[in-house]
Amino acid sequence: MSENTLSGNANIESIIALLHGPDQPGLVARVANWIWERGGNILHADQHRDGEAIVFFQRVEWIPGSASLEEESAAFEAFAQEIGMHVKTSTPNAKPKVGLFASKYGHCFHDIVLRWRSGEYPCDIACVISNHRDLEDDARHYGIPYHYFPMTKENKASVEKEEIECLRSYGVKLGILARYMQILSADFLKGFGYPVINVHHSFLPAFAGARPYQQAYERGVKLIGATAHYVTPILDQGPIINQAVAAVHHRHTIRDLMRKGQDLEKMVLAQAVRWHLENRILTYANKTVVFD
Repeated sequence: MSENTLSGNANIESIIALLHGPDQPGLVARVANWIWERGGNILHADQHRDGEAIVFFQRVEWIPGSASLEEESAAFEAFAQEIGMHVKTSTPNAKPKVGLFASKYGHCFHDIVLRWRSGEYPCDIACVISNHRDLEDDARHYGIPYHYFPMTKENKASVEKEEIECLRSYGVKLGILARYMQILSADFLKGFGYPVINVHHSFLPAFAGARPYQQAYERGVKLIGATAHYVTPILDQGPIINQAVAAVHHRHTIRDLMRKGQDLEKMVLAQAVRWHLENRILTYANKTVVFD
């Protein structure tokens, strides 16, 4: 059976491991030998070496031999620690619960939901959290529970606690900000405890913060962009996952920039979410390695 046939079969129970740590001779061989000696079959392996930091990165997917997924994962994590690697294991057939955050803009919200409904994403969108009611009817149409949390500067801390409890009640392990026009506080991120992906309507680090299209128009830029990144307590400074740009010129209005930008936002966020759900992203030093 070919490698492509094996890796494309959703019924095969496999394990994905993401490793990183100080580079040293023989790491690729040691990982491969460990899997082979236990009767496993490697479906895919990719690695990268940061020549500046002297750090080794690898993503490897394999079918275990006789061990269960849980036993194999635990044994591999112990092995990775022995060779000085940080490791995270997962299974591609797992479908994590996702919490979708939205405000008034619907383009990213609809794009993510429709991709999920069509089977593109191995996840379950468990709920929508919003500080506005604009998309409530749409969420109901999709059959997704919608939770409205009006937020002000005065009630932000207490509302964020309610949002965390809501996410916990659904078992959410990934947050997606589909143009959610609120800044998540450090307390929220710590209390939630799972990754959150945001799309910023700018080619970061340029034009961070509010009104980036207005900023771009005023500067007369010839390129606009969009950036998907993990959310950290420092605004718009989290590890960048995906970016894209589009050419603009002096005839384009702010409305034109927004229209082009929204197309980029959908594309950039959709790809970042897919990479995360497929366990292709490894973060370190506020950067990412994305395995193709």
